[in-house]
Amino acid sequence: MKYNKLGNSGLLVSELALGTMLFGGTESRDTPEADAIRMIHQYIDYGGNHIDTANVYTGGRSEEIIGNAIKGKRDGLVIATKVRFSTGKGRNEEGLSRYHIMKAVEHSLKKLQIETIDLYYMHAWDALTPIEESLRAFDDLVTAGKVRYIGVSNFKAWQVMKALGISEAHGWAKFVAGQYQYSLVVRGIEYEFSDLCEREGIGIVPWGALGGGFLSGKYKRGERPQTGRISIMPDHTEEAWHRRDTEHNWNIIDAVGKIADERGISYSQVALAWVKAQPLVCSIILGARTLDQFEDNMKVVDIHLTDEELTWLNEASALPDLYPYRMIEAYGRKLG
Repeated sequence: MKYNKLGNSGLLVSELALGTMLFGGTESRDTPEADAIRMIHQYIDYGGNHIDTANVYTGGRSEEIIGNAIKGKRDGLVIATKVRFSTGKGRNEEGLSRYHIMKAVEHSLKKLQIETIDLYYMHAWDALTPIEESLRAFDDLVTAGKVRYIGVSNFKAWQVMKALGISEAHGWAKFVAGQYQYSLVVRGIEYEFSDLCEREGIGIVPWGALGGGFLSGKYKRGERPQTGRISIMPDHTEEAWHRRDTEHNWNIIDAVGKIADERGISYSQVALAWVKAQPLVCSIILGARTLDQFEDNMKVVDIHLTDEELTWLNEASALPDLYPYRMIEAYGRKLG
């Protein structure tokens, strides 16, 4: 297992992170607790040190399962969780207010059975709360020793930059990690976030690296899936079928399949290897639901795509040529 520096920090995280969004849920698509604990232990045995969750995953059960699984194994692990979304029926039980942040962090610490959260994310922007209030609360948590590092997820680029500017002005803790959807079928962060994160010292921690399972190769053109995660995702969600069922995405599947067949490896391994090869990616969140999927995903540590294979995938998945990015590219340093 390779370890990478997390953004502009001294924290080292394994190149593969264990995603736990489905741990302990009651739906058929979720991971039963026994399998989840076994997955955590196997991940640690493989040398992984980065476990990612959120206080809203499976109604808080994900944090509880992690807490139970890491007893006696806490040293050396980087435990990441998040705050923003609703955790109850009360009017102040969501958002990034100081009230909710302080309450949520105590609940997460208790469920995780740890004294300090290694990496604490703002899970999404809160238009109601001044960002100064949220950042001050996060900085206070770092000062108090309840949080070591802070991260951001699902903010727009200008929102991230505004937050960084405020933190810089006040001498508060700054984001060192950015958690965003990133895969061969969702490369949109490359328009703004690649440059932003590189210049501001934010390490990219991708989720959805398999496009919600689309890049696993189990879906077929012209056949709406009847099983799997994508089959039950509502139309408004990121992993909805209509967002995946495009000719552009099927061409990507063809390119992934060509490399998978030539190498004798799985579609998933090819797709994950492409994300792993992106220079600003620090740690890829694996969203495996089953132990078999987990075992298949973990093998990507030994898979390295050639320059020719990367070019093939880059061309198949290329982003639309949009303004002002095409103009900046055309005129280079004169505008960039």
